Amino acid sequence: MDWPDRKTRCPWANPNNPRYLQYHDKEWGVPVHDDQKLFEMLILENFQAGLSWECVLNKWEAFSRAFDGFNLEKVCSYGPEEQARLKSDPGIIRNGRKIAAAVQNARVFREIQREWGSFDRYLWHWTEGQVVCEQGKASSPLSDRVSKDLKKRGMTFVGTVIIYAYLQAVGVIWSHEEGCFLEHRPGPGPLSEAAL
Repeated sequence: MDWPDRKTRCPWANPNNPRYLQYHDKEWGVPVHDDQKLFEMLILENFQAGLSWECVLNKWEAFSRAFDGFNLEKVCSYGPEEQARLKSDPGIIRNGRKIAAAVQNARVFREIQREWGSFDRYLWHWTEGQVVCEQGKASSPLSDRVSKDLKKRGMTFVGTVIIYAYLQAVGVIWSHEEGCFLEHRPGPGPLSEAAL
């Protein structure tokens, strides 16, 4: 594929969607340690189930508006009225089960924060703070373990494939494909904008 900037990217990055390229180049796989962002990505990955990430990405702003800027406390408080409002919002994916899951998962997310001090601490403890570099997988023993634990805690729409995609998105797993200009992750520690 011929990219305008001559950089080779993962085959899934749609060259005709500037938002998708921005996501691939600057966001996907960059380690996230902010609980607000970790929560936001968890909600979005839940809605991706059975759909393409590009579909969710194109609705990102609408999701942010609909879910009160991904404010954890507000989402935790959503009752039947708020969930009905979301089901009628044409800007987002109006799947009732996924909407209910987002609210339930928000409440579990908050419980994990209270237990661990932050969701970040909980999530990164699975790899002892290290980034796992691997390619060509849709799940792994790591995503199996995280998925199983989240389900045990009461989350839904967190199967191993969804969790694997989540771990990739928030940088626990670095999966840029062979030949991509980002294939080789820079040295240890968090990635910086300059590294990209």
